[in-house]
Amino acid sequence: MAGVLYIVATPIGNLSDMTYRAVETLKSVDHIACEDTRQTRKLLDHFGIAAHPLSYHEHNEAERTVDLLQRLEGGASIALVSDAGTPLISDPGYRIVNAAAERGIRVVPIPGVSALITALSAAGLPTDSFRFCGFFPRKSGERRRMLEGLLTEESTLAFYEAPHRILESLQDVEEVLGDPPVVAARELTKLHEEFLRGPASAVRATLAARDSVKGEFTVLVGKSEKKPQMDENVEDAVKRLEAAGLPRMDAIKAVARERGLGKRDVYRMLEQG
Repeated sequence: MAGVLYIVATPIGNLSDMTYRAVETLKSVDHIACEDTRQTRKLLDHFGIAAHPLSYHEHNEAERTVDLLQRLEGGASIALVSDAGTPLISDPGYRIVNAAAERGIRVVPIPGVSALITALSAAGLPTDSFRFCGFFPRKSGERRRMLEGLLTEESTLAFYEAPHRILESLQDVEEVLGDPPVVAARELTKLHEEFLRGPASAVRATLAARDSVKGEFTVLVGKSEKKPQMDENVEDAVKRLEAAGLPRMDAIKAVARERGLGKRDVYRMLEQG
């Protein structure tokens, strides 16, 4: 009989957030697969768990998946954890979960902390509908193109970002999305937990004034009250987006979304001059 794959959420900072069920699961399984064995070892030692963790990260995910599948098919039980939070939420794990499910191996989630949900719950932005976009792209051009594609999004947007890129990302949010309301949450559940709220420009200015910016960020973006300038003709609007780095086809799509038009309508207007 095949074993069981457990997807175990772990604390994102405060070890007291570890659930009883998560501890019991990690104590009972045959193997624990994790991103960083040194980081997970600290967690296991804290809770008196003697298991020897196996590395499972983005660089060895493909080959390790084969190994873990063999162990599961042989009857072993395996727990998958990330360095912090819920596995697969912008962390490795998709390959093994998908492969296990395809082979009829039972996959059991052990829920717990997620930086995304933790930030949303205390942000003060609408949460009836939200869109998680993962990490901001590293390069400004790619970041701006992604944000252009979200111009007409009505839901609260959620991103992860590293401290050394947060100022650049907030600047792109301001310039592309029209300085929308932002909540930048850092050091969640830790001693220096902080929520910065305000327009993107104000949050950026607050962080820029500091000697250094530390801690991983969860950035939540609300709907901007600034509307696209409809007095700008279609051709100029397309050119403006192209100048910002958007390919012509994507610029046309963005303008169409801004104005509630079909792509063909925008094409026709461009042809007519």
